[in-house]
Amino acid sequence: MNSHFMALGATMGTLMIVYTVGELLRQWRQRRGLSQLDLSIAADVSARHVSLVETGRSKPSVEMILRLADQLHVPLRDRNRLLLAAGFAPRYTERPLDDPALSAALDAVRRVLRAHEPYPALVFDRRWNIVMTNRAVDPFFARVAPDLLRPPVNLVRLGLDPRGLAPMVVNLADVRAVFRSRISRQLATAADAELTALYEELLDPGPGEAVGQRVDADVVIPMILRVDGRELRLFSTVTTFGTPMDIAVEEIAIESYYPADPESAAYFTR
Repeated sequence: MNSHFMALGATMGTLMIVYTVGELLRQWRQRRGLSQLDLSIAADVSARHVSLVETGRSKPSVEMILRLADQLHVPLRDRNRLLLAAGFAPRYTERPLDDPALSAALDAVRRVLRAHEPYPALVFDRRWNIVMTNRAVDPFFARVAPDLLRPPVNLVRLGLDPRGLAPMVVNLADVRAVFRSRISRQLATAADAELTALYEELLDPGPGEAVGQRVDADVVIPMILRVDGRELRLFSTVTTFGTPMDIAVEEIAIESYYPADPESAAYFTR
């Protein structure tokens, strides 16, 4: 019943432009499509104070930075960057996922994965590298090229590579469109050089390729797999931690797959 833990690859450092805390807050506000008045109302401060912070004429306190960041839905990693830009110490830790301090969180994740069997479920990080799976995933991974399973195993690359799961996916264009939409939203929320490179490598539309997502279901777009001469129709849900205080915990997500029809359910429960 043990889930599988996959090692994460090292993160490459990137050269970053130095911004003031006010400039960073303004960027986040504009990214969220809010005016200074919108943000001031949401954060229960004056619009003038928001303006003074953004222009650097007022130095915000730690509490003010975190209050504005909360209303702007700034990820924990970037909240630390805001604090550092203002001359404060980072508030949020980033431990390796195998750190003993995260054992309770990971035990909860493992229980979720095991409870979802016999249906597939896996955990991936912010760059879509798979860090954990349940046993129901194993038969699908057994069908892909071994080199694609060397850590870090990237879910997007595994799903779209011709040596990976792509030959099994009947509606590959739909699956690619879903990946494209989800990663586009991620990049709109927070820039990331490695995620951008992944998008450009695997998801950037080619000449004449339609970017829009084709909807062929009334509620959700299923992933259709052809396995052992039959078609399996699956849809998925994504679960994240609601109130994380550690960056690594915030950045992992559990993707759980469910059968979309009785025939697909029977395949897994047989």
